[in-house]
Amino acid sequence: MYSKDQISQLKQSFWTTFGQYISPQPSAEGIKINWINYKTGVKHLSFRMHADGRSAFIAIEMTHKDIGMQELMFEQFLEFKVLITEYLKEDWDWQLHVADEHGKTVSRISKTLEGVSIFKQEDWSALISFFKPRIIALDEFWSDAKYSFDAFR
Repeated sequence: MYSKDQISQLKQSFWTTFGQYISPQPSAEGIKINWINYKTGVKHLSFRMHADGRSAFIAIEMTHKDIGMQELMFEQFLEFKVLITEYLKEDWDWQLHVADEHGKTVSRISKTLEGVSIFKQEDWSALISFFKPRIIALDEFWSDAKYSFDAFR
């Protein structure tokens, strides 16, 4: 088992490696971007990448405390479901009002990769191959759709 310090160091090392790998990739708008801490420009709406000892996921996450606002955001994404699927080239899981790892109610559109561990360096290439095309596709989608979410800014 790893100590808290080792866990922190391994996670930091992975995300640094991923950041270095993807940093040459410009955004859909041709600008340099922080892919790991992707900014949507909409409060309570983020593109999130997460990995732990068993799996990884990438998600569009709506975290507004007002459940009604979460529903409105989720419904807005539902209007774009066909477009999102075209950009991502795969179906994702759509979850309205689920508990996150801290017990907080969120709504999430996500894709999960099972059987990988951020703590095994031999899994890092699979994790990078999972995250990279999906975060780029989300950025391309967001470049086209973000103005439809101006009401939530």
